[in-house]
Amino acid sequence: MERSFSESYKNAGVDITAGYQSVELMKAHIGRTLTDGVVSDIGGFGGLFAPKLQGMESPVLVSGTDGVGTKLRIAMLLDKHDTIGIDCVAMCVNDVICCGAKPLFFLDYIACGKNIPEKIASIVSGVAEGCVQAGAALIGGETAEHPGMMAEDDYDLAGFTVGIVDRAKIFDNSSVSAGDAVIALPSSGVHSNGFSLVRKILDVENRDLSCFSDELGETIGEALLTPTKIYVKPLLELAKQIEVKAVSHITGGGFYENIPRSLPKGCTAKIDRQALRIPPIFALLQRTGNVPERDMFNTYNMGVGMSVVVAADKADEALRILRACGEDAYCIGEIVEGDGGVEIK
Repeated sequence: MERSFSESYKNAGVDITAGYQSVELMKAHIGRTLTDGVVSDIGGFGGLFAPKLQGMESPVLVSGTDGVGTKLRIAMLLDKHDTIGIDCVAMCVNDVICCGAKPLFFLDYIACGKNIPEKIASIVSGVAEGCVQAGAALIGGETAEHPGMMAEDDYDLAGFTVGIVDRAKIFDNSSVSAGDAVIALPSSGVHSNGFSLVRKILDVENRDLSCFSDELGETIGEALLTPTKIYVKPLLELAKQIEVKAVSHITGGGFYENIPRSLPKGCTAKIDRQALRIPPIFALLQRTGNVPERDMFNTYNMGVGMSVVVAADKADEALRILRACGEDAYCIGEIVEGDGGVEIK
C-alpha cells in the first residue's frame, strides 16, 4: 500500500492513504464481530460468508438496508461518533428480525467530506458494537471522500444486512386473529427517526445540547444520541419457545404506519393509551413543539421499539421469556376485527 499514493488525487481532496489508515484502525473493532461463517478478511473486493444450513428444510435469505438519517447531525454537533453506528445496524437488523430472520452479516458505507482516520474508526466502532449485539459479522464496507460535495466535517452512514430463516418459521402474520395479545418491547428513546422534526422543535443548531435537563435526567444531547435498541436476540429466543405471530419495528411513521404492516386484512390493533410507558423525551418534544398527539404517534415510537403479537394464552409466557432476556416487555393491547389499522384509546 505504501506504493499506492497520488499527489494529484490528494490535491483534489482525496487522500487514499488516509483510507488505508482508517482500515488499520478499525480492524480491531471488526474482529469483535467475526463469526464462524466468515470466510474472507477485510480488504478484498467482496465479503465472503458461508451460512450454516443444517437443520433448515427451506432456508430463505432476508435482506435489509437503511441509514441513520438526520440524527447524524446531533453526533456532529456533539462531536461524538462512537454510537451512531449502533443506530445504523439497528435500523437494518430490527427490520429483518420482523420476518424471524437471524442476521448473518452486515456491511456499512460511509461518505465523508474528508477522511479523518480516527473519526472513521470511531464510527465503525459503533457499527461493530451493533453487530455484536445482533450476532452479525461485519464483513465489509466502504469509505468514500466526497470533496466539493460535502463539507469536511460532514458524513453520511448507511448499512446493509442479510439474514436467514427457515421458510416454515417466517413471521408471516397468517395466524393473527382477534383476541391475540399485543406486547411492547420498550425503546431506548427517539431511536433513529423523526429527527428532522426533533431538530426543528429543539432548534439544535442554536441550543447547548450539553445542558443538563432535570426532566430527562441527562443532557438533551445524551437523550437524543442514545442508540437505537437492537431486539434480535430476545426475539429469536422468544421464537424458539412459542409461536410469534407478527412483529412490527416502530420506526418512521410511528404506530399508524408500522403496526398495520404486520397485520393481515380484517385485523386491527387496539392499543391501550394508558398502558403505554412513554419516556420523558417525547413529552418534552410534544410540549415544546406544540405537536398534536396523533402526529407524535404518527412520527415516533413513543417508547415502543417493537410490537409483538402472540396468542392471548401465551402472553404471560412470552413476557417471562422476554424479561429473562433483559427486555422489560409488557402488554399494550389486543387484536380486534377491523380494517387493518390501529386504534389508540
